[in-house]
Amino acid sequence: MWGVTDPHADSADLGFTSARDLVQELRDNEISSHDLTASFIARIAQVDDVPGGLQSILAISADALPQASAATRDSMLAGLPVAIKDNIQAVGLPATAGSLALAGRTVRTDAQLVTRLRQAGAVVMASTNLSEWANFRSSESTSGWSAIGGLTANPWIYPHSAGGSSSGSGAAVAAGLIPFAVGTETDGSIVCPASVNGCVGIKPTVGVVSTQGVIPISASQDSPGPLARSVADAALLLDVLGDLNTSDVLDDKSPIRIGVVRQWLTTDDETNALFEDTVAALARHGITVIDVTVGAESDQIFDDETTVLVHEQQDDLSNYLAHRDGEGVKSLADVVEFNRKHKDTELAYFGQEFFEQSIESGGRNDVYHSARARNLEWALTKILGPGLHDVDVLIGATYAPSWISTLGQGEDHSSASWITFAPAIAGWPIGSLPMGLVRGLPVGLGVVARAHDEIGLVRVMSRIERVLGLGVLRPTFIR
Repeated sequence: MWGVTDPHADSADLGFTSARDLVQELRDNEISSHDLTASFIARIAQVDDVPGGLQSILAISADALPQASAATRDSMLAGLPVAIKDNIQAVGLPATAGSLALAGRTVRTDAQLVTRLRQAGAVVMASTNLSEWANFRSSESTSGWSAIGGLTANPWIYPHSAGGSSSGSGAAVAAGLIPFAVGTETDGSIVCPASVNGCVGIKPTVGVVSTQGVIPISASQDSPGPLARSVADAALLLDVLGDLNTSDVLDDKSPIRIGVVRQWLTTDDETNALFEDTVAALARHGITVIDVTVGAESDQIFDDETTVLVHEQQDDLSNYLAHRDGEGVKSLADVVEFNRKHKDTELAYFGQEFFEQSIESGGRNDVYHSARARNLEWALTKILGPGLHDVDVLIGATYAPSWISTLGQGEDHSSASWITFAPAIAGWPIGSLPMGLVRGLPVGLGVVARAHDEIGLVRVMSRIERVLGLGVLRPTFIR
């Protein structure tokens, strides 16, 4: 355990108990789901929902305690509370994507992934704040800010960013406010908050976890996945979300071959030095590490990805809004007009040029198909195919230590590596787990696997976690 000053010390030990241990306590009748849920709600009230608090939880379900009272102990999650990102529909929670344009629009049907959580016995207790519209409204946006939820703080040092766009999910898990949470990723939106908040995140292969009922950006890149404080807990949640069996390989000791991609380093010397120490530790513990060189990134590839996302957003988000229950905006054009009418709140800190570009794009057309083809050719034949040719996974650094949030002034992500880029475009799985601390802030190790090899990804992440032996990182809660 790392030294901490917890804002609510009385609930800290419970807050940082692993999801798996809590499930066992629930099954053994050592604690009731009602009491456990009530304890997490009380912790949120003391750590998150106070002046100067984290602001990671956007809403708590009004029926959280009735859900808990009705929970069955013989289910997979046995009444364990879970939080979901607020771009995921769940009856009793707002599903606003952080936007006032969706505020008050009652959710009448659960997303398919929420149905799976409930069937597994979870208490869907809360929704988490996020970068509004999953951080694809403006290139000048601030990660962790939404018009409804405000700005989520980093639980290590509050003025620093909680990353995005699954900001609240990462911060809440890292702060011990919930055993684990669901985020979504289009490009980096699970890996980033996992890295900068000091927890574990997994973005599975696109399609493994249903996006039905999830407010979309891109059908080709969107993927929900778990954030947790250990690989074992992340695997438990992933197995529920995707009907997988990754937990079976947590203690696997078979040989592993890891490709080390030093092109995936950051611009931060201390983070890169910690990465090299990590590679050396893996080699000392008998893991085969092989230097791998992949193709280069380019401005063209980045521009093509943006082109793909704005075209898909026009089709996919407008289609979602047209079929969302209740009165209100029915298209992306309606959202743009809503934001203009409410510019003092919605446009106070940054604009909506991605939305405007999406509308102008006209949706999936020849321009889109050409950009998508170039993206896929690069990701598959220049990066992932050759990179993974003779190894089980590829590793690299993810992000440098979290930056100071500068609401209204955009963000500089130039210190990050580009490890998320090819897996995002190809829809392949990627995870992040803590490497350690740099200047009092956590940094993550990224792990990339082949499409539909979530079992292999978890197997390697679990082995790396054991080698590093960091345990659960408890934030310092420095304000």
